[in-house]
Amino acid sequence: MTSQSTLQSVPALGTRPASGSNPSRAETREQLAKASYDLLVIGGGILGISTAWHAAQSGLRVALVDAGDFAGATSSASSKLLHGGLRYLQTGAVKLVAENHFERRAVSRQVAPHLANPLTFYLPVYKGGPHGAAKLGAGVFAYSALSAFGDGVGHLLSPAKAAQDVPELRTENLKAVAVYGDDQMNDARMALMTVRAAVEAGAVVLNHAEVTGLRFTKGRVTGADLKDRLSGDEFGVNARLVLNATGPWVDHLRKMEDPDAAPSIRLSKGAHLVLKRTSPWKAALATPIDKYRITFALPWEDMLLLGTTDEEFEGDPADVAVNDKDIAQILDEAAFSIRDQQLDRDLITYAFAGLRVLPGGPGDTAKAKRETVVTEGKGGMLSVAGGKWTTFRHIGRTIMKKLEALPGAPLGDDFEPIASLPKKLPLPGIANPRAVAHRLLTDRPAPGPRMAADTAKHLATHYGSLAFDIARIANENPELGERVHPDAPEIWAQVVYARDNEWAETPDDVLRRRTTLTIRGLATDDVRAKVRDLLDKK
Repeated sequence: MTSQSTLQSVPALGTRPASGSNPSRAETREQLAKASYDLLVIGGGILGISTAWHAAQSGLRVALVDAGDFAGATSSASSKLLHGGLRYLQTGAVKLVAENHFERRAVSRQVAPHLANPLTFYLPVYKGGPHGAAKLGAGVFAYSALSAFGDGVGHLLSPAKAAQDVPELRTENLKAVAVYGDDQMNDARMALMTVRAAVEAGAVVLNHAEVTGLRFTKGRVTGADLKDRLSGDEFGVNARLVLNATGPWVDHLRKMEDPDAAPSIRLSKGAHLVLKRTSPWKAALATPIDKYRITFALPWEDMLLLGTTDEEFEGDPADVAVNDKDIAQILDEAAFSIRDQQLDRDLITYAFAGLRVLPGGPGDTAKAKRETVVTEGKGGMLSVAGGKWTTFRHIGRTIMKKLEALPGAPLGDDFEPIASLPKKLPLPGIANPRAVAHRLLTDRPAPGPRMAADTAKHLATHYGSLAFDIARIANENPELGERVHPDAPEIWAQVVYARDNEWAETPDDVLRRRTTLTIRGLATDDVRAKVRDLLDKK
């Protein structure tokens, strides 16, 4: 499947084609201000994006805005997993795990096989650890059974075999290794493809647009006043219903609706580290820290992702950051199962932290349920918070069902109930990534150079069939086919594509979320300056 927004020509280095791109910010602001919408979604994290996608599929006129970038906070600060949640079996949440597995399989097999990768997990059982081998062996078998054995049968493996696949695995006092399967993704890329799907279904979207106030009609919330953070322009959006999907900021917006609104959530900070790998890994590690917590070591984007922490967070969500205590904790916990040479601080390329949104209440955040909470405020604004990345489609459908049940819900003549829509509608670019990579390598233009194998694989697994649009840009201007940095697979054509087709407005939008350059530790001052220059050529 190829995109309808194929770039027909790239006349000069980085200049914007006359057609085939996203509308300009000024055009989008004008469209938002002039039209009246059925649903205004405030918040461009995955919950807001998924709801906008499903609402647009249902025939509603949908607008989506975010004060920062799409997936700019929690949604791009996850552990990058699509998983059933092995630890939930500990609390007896069998139905939840089965539901998570259903969604995981749907995303990784039918909805976005070009953006999800199967991943084998090794769960090491050490002498004196919190769980015994028999218990974990039974646990991974039950876990795979709840996935209908779609990823094989959970079983126990010898330490010697596991050490062949994970060379840095500590084998001292290692009694056995439990094996199970899940999936992983690049969360920012998955979110952006869902934004694109929402737009293709008819939604109008704008990032870097901050809500400065809510609009009311006879006591009901009927829109919002906004300020473009990049241009300073102020404008408004009118809508019959407003959804507050602002994640960690959900109570801030609820207080705009009702100054007396009581807090509805609490926040838990999760920090991660990204390190260069000292050797190839064929599996991930999930190491029990105590009865409830697991620390992950995940081969991801040719690097190693370690985490996560789980501690209550109070304060401004914009200030969340990784500190020395987080780094020490992550490395100390990783050292239970990973040899020291892989945990040298000099190998760290990036550290990031996100905030989990949990239902309000007492208790340890590590034991709190990752459930989605939907509430209706005094002015009729719906607020949604919490949930798991894996179930993003399910959450979008759930919110739509609640919207359909509201008295006076904004259901027009073109509305289709969510239950009547296709259950597994694919995201844009769906294709077999191996086939895409093969074509990128073989369909080279004469006399142009052959695309590097790692670049072809990277494009195929981050864009699917849309990678051919990027290749076309590079073919028509060979300078854009060059690498952004010698140590990364990305090419300059991706920057132009991000600018013209993926709403990238700032260097961080490009380097942190459209590409992996920041996470690889390669977003140098020189790279940032060149990206800024390309972005300015709109």
